[in-house]
Amino acid sequence: MRRIVLALLGAGIAAVASAGAGASVRHPASATILTSWPEFGLNPQRTGSTDAATGITAANVAHLQLRKVQLPGTVDSSAIFLSGVNVGGMVQNVVIVTTTDGITMAINPASGQILWKFTPPGISGWAGSAQITVATPLADASTGFVYATSPDGLVHKLSLANGSEASGWPARITLLPSREKLTAGLNIAGNEILASTGGYLGDAPPYVGHIVAINSQTGHIDAVFNTLCANRHTIINPPSCDASDSAILSRSGPVVLPGGKRVLIATGNAPWNGTTDFGDSVIELSLPDLRFVQAYTPVDQEHLNVSDTDEGSGSPALLPGNVVLQGGKDGLLRVISLAHMDGRRHPYPERTGGQVQKLPTPGGAELFSAPAVWHSYVFVADGGGTTAYVARHRRLHPIWTNGNHGTSPVVAGGLLYVYDMDNGGINVYEPQSGKLVTTLACASGHWNSPIVVDGYVVEGEGDANSHDTSGVLDIWSAS
Repeated sequence: MRRIVLALLGAGIAAVASAGAGASVRHPASATILTSWPEFGLNPQRTGSTDAATGITAANVAHLQLRKVQLPGTVDSSAIFLSGVNVGGMVQNVVIVTTTDGITMAINPASGQILWKFTPPGISGWAGSAQITVATPLADASTGFVYATSPDGLVHKLSLANGSEASGWPARITLLPSREKLTAGLNIAGNEILASTGGYLGDAPPYVGHIVAINSQTGHIDAVFNTLCANRHTIINPPSCDASDSAILSRSGPVVLPGGKRVLIATGNAPWNGTTDFGDSVIELSLPDLRFVQAYTPVDQEHLNVSDTDEGSGSPALLPGNVVLQGGKDGLLRVISLAHMDGRRHPYPERTGGQVQKLPTPGGAELFSAPAVWHSYVFVADGGGTTAYVARHRRLHPIWTNGNHGTSPVVAGGLLYVYDMDNGGINVYEPQSGKLVTTLACASGHWNSPIVVDGYVVEGEGDANSHDTSGVLDIWSAS
């Protein structure tokens, strides 16, 4: 499984480490063609960016051919993509998606043909209901498997060749799937699949946001961190904890730090005491054992909790200068030092605050997306607009902004892609100037976000909260 991480070192992780670039520095796409997009945000660091060419340029992006693929459900997440893999006895390119009902499919992007479809057992018990999953799957071409979620609280390991379940799987990561939703994209660190839980629309208790490390070979739960009742290191039945909520609800979910020894998660509304309860916090854990290292919690955490303005609605983003960016439903972006997240050095005291910088989200809107980090540039989109920043001296400096709404941006092949979930369409920009190159027309959605790889742009349409049992996947191609 480590090969999946190593293969991505040139496809975006360098963006986190490049601290010296300034706003005047240009970063042209490399001659290398990006042929794989195996997880949300492209890599375990969730940069959402790459210098690799994609076969799509400013010269041809307005002339892409659109294919609409009819699906048995809504893809309210991101697709993933692998090229030149054995599927159905043939070597071909493949798009993989999971619907809100937990149906995972492999699709040929050139023809739109569904090559295989995995339907989770028991789907009749939740199909079309409010019990859903919106987690982006994860693929590992080197081992020939895809990892995907279903609304009954299970993580599946599926054969890339035919969609069949691997022996010893699925892995159960919640004892109460009617309250604990599998929301965030799956991630990987070494031999561990990282999965997390959130809550459902309306925050009906009880639930406990937690992250688990699953052995990628056996399906065994190797480690658990509960963000409430954190002194308990197994998957717990939520009613047995005296606190509730603390969802891990962001698009990125677990964000693995370079080197694979640490992971960040962000939590939503819940109690906080700095020892066992970590509502509205950004938490650093060790890997693979998921032990607490440190955490950042805003000084107004109690207000965030009672006013339903989750700090963890946005996704942590690793920035140059050893800092992390976190945005929330309170309309604020916070830049936090990774050296001492609470503002002091170890040992960790029970205190709040300590951010390096605080500034508004685009338009001051609630943030539910994951930023894209491309060298020293950071792109954030939400219901208030889209803003580009440059990171210098551990601070963000806005360089352009507009009023176009967006989900999680991606930078690929020298272009910035942002899906407008409210008005529909993918706006394509020159990333450093903000100049609109074109808009790829499509319908509106919710948390869906695009991928751009190997001559294709792939985007799901629709809203998970509509509970539709049919949907559309848009695939644009350069040829």
